[in-house]
Amino acid sequence: MNAPQSAARLAPADPPDALGAALAEAVDRYVSRRPTSERLQREAAEVLPGGNTRSVLFFPPFPPYMAGGEGCRLTDVDGHVYLDALGEFTAGLFGHSDPVIRDAVERALRGGLNLSSHTPGEAALAREIRARIPSIERLRFTNSGTEANLLALAAAVAHTGRRTVLVFEGAYHGGVLSFPAGAPAKVNVPHVFAVAPYNDLDAARAALEPHRGDVAAILVEPMLGSGGCIPGDPSFLHGLRELADAHGALLVLDEVMTSRLSYGGRQALLGLHPDLTTLGKYFGGGMSIGAFGGRADVIDRFDPRRADALAHAGTFNNNVLTMAAGLAGLQQVLTREALDALNARGERLRARLGEVFARHGVALQATGLGSLSNLHSTDRPIRCAADLAGLDPRIKDLLFFDLLERGVWMARRGFMALSLPFGDAELETLVSAFDEVVGARRGLLPAAR
Repeated sequence: MNAPQSAARLAPADPPDALGAALAEAVDRYVSRRPTSERLQREAAEVLPGGNTRSVLFFPPFPPYMAGGEGCRLTDVDGHVYLDALGEFTAGLFGHSDPVIRDAVERALRGGLNLSSHTPGEAALAREIRARIPSIERLRFTNSGTEANLLALAAAVAHTGRRTVLVFEGAYHGGVLSFPAGAPAKVNVPHVFAVAPYNDLDAARAALEPHRGDVAAILVEPMLGSGGCIPGDPSFLHGLRELADAHGALLVLDEVMTSRLSYGGRQALLGLHPDLTTLGKYFGGGMSIGAFGGRADVIDRFDPRRADALAHAGTFNNNVLTMAAGLAGLQQVLTREALDALNARGERLRARLGEVFARHGVALQATGLGSLSNLHSTDRPIRCAADLAGLDPRIKDLLFFDLLERGVWMARRGFMALSLPFGDAELETLVSAFDEVVGARRGLLPAAR
């Protein structure tokens, strides 16, 4: 068994520098206070590659192992309590213990699992989703946002008889649909992809020109989520609608993350009408879910009453726990007022963080929309993935470990997603932690321009 990665290896050895030394010390403190997590990681690595089965959760030297959660707080196996500013990468919108959802799940359990047929739950949840997002005339459920995007592209290819899909640098549409700047991920599914810079409509037009007559779909997030919470310009997104029409292609709007930005998703705020929309994350009330839907003439190709129906299997597409939890969450918890208040709180958070960074004279910023934000170690404008090139990742690493030490849990890459239990008091706690950390580390952080 290999020994855990030494914290010292995270710091550059030649030549030594203050930022690297500070990061190494922060990691050493992290390791020394989490012996149980370290042991569990070592044991997990005997049966899971790197002790991991979900890539985004791992970071060196090892992640904390969580023992439980309540509201917007988490407790790890070593007894540390954290303010959860990560919100399960947007899936934890309802927090960790909403009583309405818990009651719905318990009722579903008493009714029996794996019922081997249709149940009333799937149509009820589908109606609730359609009522919120009118562009979704029909929909089908899947088990994740990844599956939803895969099925949406499959539907587009089948409907158009074409193969090419336009995507954007920095986009993430699932584990096999990832397009980091530089080159697509090696495990991507083998569609014919044309790739263009985000927020650049002229580049999108140019990328499609060689594929004229073969464009099946334009797949886009209205805000790059995993790519750094970079909002799409309204003119860019509406331009893609026009570009899809010009090529006879389908506009597929990935709202797996951004659907929470308003009662009707980001598309409602923009007045944008996609052909297909993909969903996931919180729509299952904390259970696994995905959905793809949109124009009836496209989704009805999956109607099993048709002789030429497209097949779409999935043992757990309509599992009773997801249907029950999702319906309870949407009907009883996630009201328009609650969602608007949460997104307003996220806007206040970014404004307050901007004030902290300006007061300390550091080149940091939090991008995003509503309740979704991402920290970046630059004060330059950020409109696409290329604008993040060349940044020193150790800056965010140091802030991440410093914030962990003060009881704040977020993604190491700087991502934050607020949950409904995350109130004004929690916002003040988070801003104070940032203020303390940035003030303490000011000499190691890039200076504002």
